[in-house]
Amino acid sequence: MSDNANVEKVVPYAGSKLSKKEQIAAMFNDIAFRYDFLNHFMSLGIDVIWRKKALRMLRSLQPKKMLDVATGTGDFAIMAQRMLEPESITGIDISEGMLAIGRKKIARLGLEHKITLQVGDSETISFPEQAFDAITVAFGVRNFENLEKGLSEMRRVLKPGGKLVILEFSNPTVFPIKQLYNLYFRYITPLLGKWIAKSQAAYSYLPDSVKAFPQGQVMCNILTNTGFQSVTCKTLTFGICSIYCATR
Repeated sequence: MSDNANVEKVVPYAGSKLSKKEQIAAMFNDIAFRYDFLNHFMSLGIDVIWRKKALRMLRSLQPKKMLDVATGTGDFAIMAQRMLEPESITGIDISEGMLAIGRKKIARLGLEHKITLQVGDSETISFPEQAFDAITVAFGVRNFENLEKGLSEMRRVLKPGGKLVILEFSNPTVFPIKQLYNLYFRYITPLLGKWIAKSQAAYSYLPDSVKAFPQGQVMCNILTNTGFQSVTCKTLTFGICSIYCATR
């Protein structure tokens, strides 16, 4: 069985007749009102450091047009605007609930002329070929229904020499971090999700989706096989998170 087949099998609502994509959209619509808070709360704020490290990998490129895939509430796009100052950033996501919150944040910050959020699917990106200098995805690729298709689409809309930066959870392998991480993710995370976001299913799906997702060299090989070049993987915080960087 391919790694992508394993990823496809992990869904938020076991027994649902909806596709993984439809379940993901419904799940994020349900938890949108608490998503940002839980992200920072459950990671103890370390996710902000991870995001900054990922974006620094684009500094030398000085991208003018950026695409943020699975943008959610736009946190990564807002940080990219502040750190890299591109001419424009477009964020796409399948959850209108998340985007609605993101648009309010962007308006509050007066960034509407720089950042645009719109409903969009990673597997059928509605932009012409070679439209962007850089593409970012923060904690979103493991939710793709078809990983290879999503990666191929991102490569298609990336300019030659352009960069893709993916930030994603990974499974630490070092004792005792691995054991503590598994305990926290498996038991505490779903309880926090149930208590704060009123959705235990969404935060039970999180550890399952991370466990099933291809990581490290396996993910690098998938990126290479999709046509990307100069693929690298950098692990952060004892392997809890990884940054994948690739060039078209």
